[in-house]
Amino acid sequence: MTNENLFFAGFLLFIVIMLALDLGIFNKKEKVVSLKEAGVMSLIWVSFAFGFYFLLTQRGEMIHGIDSFESLREIIAAHKHNITLIPNDFDASLGIYRKNLGLEFLTGYVVEYALSVDNIFVIVLILSAFGVEQRYYHRVLFWGILGAIIMRFLFIFIGATLISQFNWILYLFGGFLVYTGVMMFVNRNEDERIDTENHRVVKWASKIFAVWPNYEGKKFFVKKQGKNLITPLFIVLLVIEFTDLIFAVDSIPAIFAVTKDPYIVFFSNIFAILGLRSMFFLLVNIIHKFHYLKVGLSVLLIFIGVKMLAHDFLANIGFTTSHSLIIIVSILVISVTASLLFPKKEEHAS
Repeated sequence: MTNENLFFAGFLLFIVIMLALDLGIFNKKEKVVSLKEAGVMSLIWVSFAFGFYFLLTQRGEMIHGIDSFESLREIIAAHKHNITLIPNDFDASLGIYRKNLGLEFLTGYVVEYALSVDNIFVIVLILSAFGVEQRYYHRVLFWGILGAIIMRFLFIFIGATLISQFNWILYLFGGFLVYTGVMMFVNRNEDERIDTENHRVVKWASKIFAVWPNYEGKKFFVKKQGKNLITPLFIVLLVIEFTDLIFAVDSIPAIFAVTKDPYIVFFSNIFAILGLRSMFFLLVNIIHKFHYLKVGLSVLLIFIGVKMLAHDFLANIGFTTSHSLIIIVSILVISVTASLLFPKKEEHAS
């Protein structure tokens, strides 16, 4: 446990340092994030994720402090890794474990990153509906992602504890993902709207806090006439946090279909979330062009749900994490390619 805690603490320290650099140095001034800046930041975060993947393939045993064949066998059994060890050959078996751990992380990362695109659709609607100036987008998303990290930490490790105690929860998750995927496909063409006055978070915040009616630049809180008030920008932040909470209900079970190791679920989730902000600025003006992506994401959720429901059967026929990664990437590539090859016809007002 000591090794797990040290590795986890080191990972969290890395995240804190990167977020501090992002907010304190690279974005001191509130400004509109350019396409070039978003591209560079996206490349940096993706590079970090692949660097972590490489670390797992070389030294993945550091996460759980594996130092013997027996401890390796215990970890594999505890987290239900679908791999076969080589008897009496610790080094070779450790190599198999490292490779599989890296693949689980990479697959979980791709799943979460893909599902984050759907989150971007909604965030664009929220920021537009509430009339937030573009130069404050980065600030809202930064604090929104910080809150998302804390919420997902709780979700993931509570979920892992429940799964270890009640294996039937996996079937519940699987059924829920299939249902979510089907409903996403059915409702794919519906226009999503944000009712800023009647949104449940707005109503709740108005009852709990004293609200100042006007934006005050980048401020979340203001003091007027001796009273501490929240600004509309803070309400927007709460709405985004609530939205991420809803999305986490889909994305976290989806990664548990890939791996039962809560640390890998958390690491893949966090790397994808950290890249979400830069991806938002990269896609904000072109995301409407990927009109088949909703179809692809619905198929993705259905596939993951079916995989979770039929996990034992698939394991028996030799279905591995590599097969899952190939199918998931294929679904995403096909949906994006179809969107570009068959662009949506513009509707002209009559």
